[in-house]
Amino acid sequence: MNNTQVTAITKNTYKTIASRPAVTYSGAQQNELLGALPREVLESLFEHLELVQLPFGKQVFEFGAAMEYVHFPTTAIVSLLYVMEDGATTEIAVVGHEGVVGVSLFEGERAMCSAVVQAAGYGYRMKAEHLRAAFAKGGALPALLMRYNTALFAQMAQNAVGGRHSSIEQKLCRWLLDRLDRSPSNSLKVTQEMIAIMLGVRRESITAAAGKLQDEGLITYRRGNITVLDRSGLEAYAGECYKVAKTEFDRLRLDVARC
Repeated sequence: MNNTQVTAITKNTYKTIASRPAVTYSGAQQNELLGALPREVLESLFEHLELVQLPFGKQVFEFGAAMEYVHFPTTAIVSLLYVMEDGATTEIAVVGHEGVVGVSLFEGERAMCSAVVQAAGYGYRMKAEHLRAAFAKGGALPALLMRYNTALFAQMAQNAVGGRHSSIEQKLCRWLLDRLDRSPSNSLKVTQEMIAIMLGVRRESITAAAGKLQDEGLITYRRGNITVLDRSGLEAYAGECYKVAKTEFDRLRLDVARC
C-alpha cells in the first residue's frame, strides 16, 4: 500500500452523534467488555463515554501518535495495521464488539501500530486519562482489560505465524472468519483490492483464492460483496490459522460471562 492509498483510506473524520445523547446501560452493553462490567462500575464511566460514528476508512490513530482516546466498538470493526516506510502494510489484528482499541496505561504512551475502521458503524470512546484513572481503582475493569489483551496477543501471534506458513487460501479464510465473528450477518462488503492490501499480497492472488473458494461452494463473490455459504467448511479450510486465536477469544467470552 503506497502513501496515496494510505491517505485515501484514512481521510475520513469522526462524526460525533448530534447533541451527544446520554449513554444508556443497554447501549453500552453492545460492547462485550463494557457489558461484562458490574452495573455500578459501568455506570460510573457514563460521564466519560461518548457515542461516536466510525465511518469506513477513519484512522483511529496512527503509528507513533499519542494515545488520546480509547474506543469500545459496538457495530464498527477496526483493523490494526503495521505500515512500513515504503507503504507496504500488514494487518496484525482486528477488533469489533468483543474488544477495545487504543488502551494506554501510561501517560505519554505512543501507538505501536495504526488503527483504521474497516467496517463502518458505531462505538464508544473515552479519553485515555479517564480510563487510566478507572484502571487504577482496581476491580473488574483492569481484570477484563488484561484478559482481553491476552486474547488479542494470541490473535496477533497467530496472524504472524499464519502469514509465514499458511497458503493464500487459508489466509483469506481466516480474514473472512475474523470479520464474520464481528458482523451481524454472513455477508461482507469488501473489495478484493482491500483484502489484498490488508493481507499484504497481490490482488491477483486474492482473485485466484476467492475463485477457488467459490468453486468449492464455500463463498459467493459479486460486486464487492462476499457471502459465506459454508462456515464450517471455511473453518476447516483455514485450519490452525484461525482456530488458535478463536479458541482464546472463546475462553475470553466464557470468562466475561462469569463476571
